[in-house]
Amino acid sequence: MGNAPGGTARPRVALTAVAVVVFVTFLDTTVVSVALGDIRRDLSADVSALQWVVNAYTVVFAGLMLAGGSLGDRWGRKRVMIVGLVIFCAGSVVSALASSVAVLIAGRAIMGLGAAASEPGTLSVLRHIFPDDRTRAKAIGVWAAVSGLALAAGPVLGGVLVHTYGWRSIFWFNLVIAAVALAAALWSIPESADPRPEPIDWAGALLGATAFGSVIYAATVGQDLGYTAPSVLALFAVGGLAFAGFIAVELRARAPMLDFRYLRLPAVRSALVVAFAVYFGIFSIFFFTALYLQVMQSYSAARTATVFAPMAATIVLGSLVAGYWVARRGARTPMILGCVVGAGGILLTRHMLSGTLHDPALSAAMAVAGFGFGIAVVPLTSAVMSGVPSEHSGMAAAVTNTMRQVGSAFGVAVLGALVSGFLTADLKARMNELGLPTSLQPDAIHAVELGKIPEGVDIGPYLKYLSKVSEVLNAGKAAFHHGLDVALLVSALMILAAAAFTAVDAARHREKIT
Repeated sequence: MGNAPGGTARPRVALTAVAVVVFVTFLDTTVVSVALGDIRRDLSADVSALQWVVNAYTVVFAGLMLAGGSLGDRWGRKRVMIVGLVIFCAGSVVSALASSVAVLIAGRAIMGLGAAASEPGTLSVLRHIFPDDRTRAKAIGVWAAVSGLALAAGPVLGGVLVHTYGWRSIFWFNLVIAAVALAAALWSIPESADPRPEPIDWAGALLGATAFGSVIYAATVGQDLGYTAPSVLALFAVGGLAFAGFIAVELRARAPMLDFRYLRLPAVRSALVVAFAVYFGIFSIFFFTALYLQVMQSYSAARTATVFAPMAATIVLGSLVAGYWVARRGARTPMILGCVVGAGGILLTRHMLSGTLHDPALSAAMAVAGFGFGIAVVPLTSAVMSGVPSEHSGMAAAVTNTMRQVGSAFGVAVLGALVSGFLTADLKARMNELGLPTSLQPDAIHAVELGKIPEGVDIGPYLKYLSKVSEVLNAGKAAFHHGLDVALLVSALMILAAAAFTAVDAARHREKIT
């Protein structure tokens, strides 16, 4: 066994350090989205380059997280976390000083590398700081609360910083927070490692990074290029082949990056299914509901933030409640109940969006969903961390977080395709009824999606159809709503299916034991 101490003399300071690392790495998955317009103007970036500004971080982060967790188990969880934070700080400086979009993308990729090294350690060190299951469950509640808060706070905090100080301030802010986390981690977090004589599974690390990175990037860019585009299909194929190779290598490796034996444990298996489903569903609200309110209902950023604020608060509340609940009663019941409440909140949100919008009622519905998400995230994390031996805690943390990333990427991709498909089909049908020539329809659809006329479009041919513009816009709102309605329903059903899987899997396991 490794040299893990049974805790630390400063557990609360160590938990605070972990929370700060979690906050800054999760914040960065959403904070940059509000700065893209300013970056575009300042660095003369086109749309595809702006996508890389967002995706360079996410793809590198998700692709290398599994390797980061396993290397932490071997080389020292604190050491790998500290190295990751230093790399994250360096990437923040590169991004803040970027004079071109290429340099900014490089800076974002460096930040992603740092996050992949430091993030798995945030969970795995909790296993060693809090060796007792009950206190660890409460600590994981804090971890989940901070991660949920960071995702929700990203657009709000980013909007304030960009409005007040410009887009570069986001990266200076990241640098300050990461530096504080680095100092606190150095002082308060104990080192723990489980060195092994077997060679490092570099083939598994490479194939895992290729598989997860390719699939997540394909899922993300497919929203704009279309999921039947040759480049997107090629990326999915590369990801699929790499994943098949990854499984083959891991089943034979003496010290695998991901030990598939742990998937035989019902608690671990169910937790990973729930992680995928919940984060798939979270983004149906985070991403598409926000998009619908801003583009189709002309909500300002401030008004959208106000509507979303209660949900951010209930994610935190649900996480803290679940931490105490899991500490007393175990993980399975709160994981199932969290899924049921979260799915119910999504269905309630769907109902509130179907008629005349009332902000307080919509906020309340989304708050119910947030409470469910908060309750579900803690037990799924706790189940994996408790089900896997402590010497593989980094691997367990990394695979849990990777499933979250894959779930959110697929959520945005699959639901995006649904929303876009319904929008296009419904709009085309309505424009054909109104007599708008098919040659003018693509730009009209694009205008509805953007909420404004795209740059460089000649509006001359559209002038004689001006009397029908309002009808097209109203049809656009209805079509987008139709897509969002189906997306929310799919998300809720998927989360309920994960809850059912967990209940059935646990019952089947109990039958085997008896």
